[in-house]
Amino acid sequence: MYKKQRIRVAPICCGLACLCVLLVLAVPVGASSKENTFKLDQFIDPETCGACHDEILAQWEGSMHHLSHKDPVYIRVANFFRQGLTDAGQIEEAESCVKCHTPVGVVTGFPTKLSDDLSQTPDIPAQGIQCDYCHVAVDVSRMYNNGLVLSPGQGEDDPGIKYGPFDDAEPDFHDAAFSKLHTDSQICGTCHDVKHAAFGTDLETTYTEWKNSPYNSPDPEKHVPCQGCHMYQRPGVPATGSTPRPENPGSAAADAKLRPHIFTHNFVGANSGVPEMFTAKDKSVMAVERLKHAADIFLVMTDDHTARVVVTNTGAGHSLPTGVGDLRQVWIEVTLTDSDGKAIFQTGVPGKNNELPENTVMFKTIFGDGLGNPVINMAKAKEILSDTRIPVGKSAAHLFNLKASPQKGYTLTARLLYRSMPQKILNQLSGPVLGPLPVVEMAAVQKMF
Repeated sequence: MYKKQRIRVAPICCGLACLCVLLVLAVPVGASSKENTFKLDQFIDPETCGACHDEILAQWEGSMHHLSHKDPVYIRVANFFRQGLTDAGQIEEAESCVKCHTPVGVVTGFPTKLSDDLSQTPDIPAQGIQCDYCHVAVDVSRMYNNGLVLSPGQGEDDPGIKYGPFDDAEPDFHDAAFSKLHTDSQICGTCHDVKHAAFGTDLETTYTEWKNSPYNSPDPEKHVPCQGCHMYQRPGVPATGSTPRPENPGSAAADAKLRPHIFTHNFVGANSGVPEMFTAKDKSVMAVERLKHAADIFLVMTDDHTARVVVTNTGAGHSLPTGVGDLRQVWIEVTLTDSDGKAIFQTGVPGKNNELPENTVMFKTIFGDGLGNPVINMAKAKEILSDTRIPVGKSAAHLFNLKASPQKGYTLTARLLYRSMPQKILNQLSGPVLGPLPVVEMAAVQKMF
């Protein structure tokens, strides 16, 4: 087998980039962002990486990085948003979704737009955000819309250098080099700060939210990069800002050196619905564990019929929710029941079609069309009309008029709930019914009278 002079640094051949999921176009070395100069046979199948990195491959399989191309919610909703558009800028943004979810395909020539026949995507690009994409990243050209600069090898006969967090490994199959980039939040930020392809509107600001937070401390003892939570999580270890984040001792490959910490590659974020569709139940459980350690909720009566509910972002390293803030749903449900369990008052309770009432208190971004009118389609987003999401470490308080004074035996309950996509959008999709997606209880508090 062809073998270059060994560089003594570590391999990790599975996808490294934080948080769930939006990658836009990677930039080939020496090429503009619109050139696709790589050949498909330069990239290596994840199964090949798994021959040595079996535990890491097992973590990555079923992750949202692995499922980014196959995610049926993404595919159905993205195509729904693309329908009926006539404005060139809106069409450009709507078509660009494929660059986020199938990055190897984009940089090798197919698919280049959402309206391509995605069923014809070759196997390696169809694996989503994968080993031989993130671990050939060598630089950053811009801190949004995936300004990753790539330097892949020449396929399995000459796999080239793979970049990772260690400086003393001697892999047999490929060369390796230490990469500070792979231990820094910047590699995540290139993917998880997203601007509208034509209008420049900030559609996702996860990296910026972290950058402006206490987790981005200049004190090395207090500094927690994206990897410090998302690549420490494993079953039973939520690894959030409100929980311990113990190291994960082990080795990166079979028969490799034992290390105090091996970065995990579960990459589930808060998405408990999609992994379960692909029988990745362990990822769904981890998503719920993370959500349950992201926030606290507090409840007090301010007078005989008014409840004050306070939600604090205690565990997320970014705003709550993050990602595309108009699609993620975090809301407060308040119910008052009598001694027989009959509802006296309720708000934030989904209706029979699983849609939320219009008066639900929700933490979200509302995009506008440039004329002050709200839009649900991010392809039409020319402005941000409001952003009520909760920043890191901050609280949001809301008053609820219960319309009645709680009596002896009554129970007042406040819950913070999460859903990854509005059912109102899913209900508009044509074709097979999709959903309802899971509603996860993030936190809850009760007051007995």
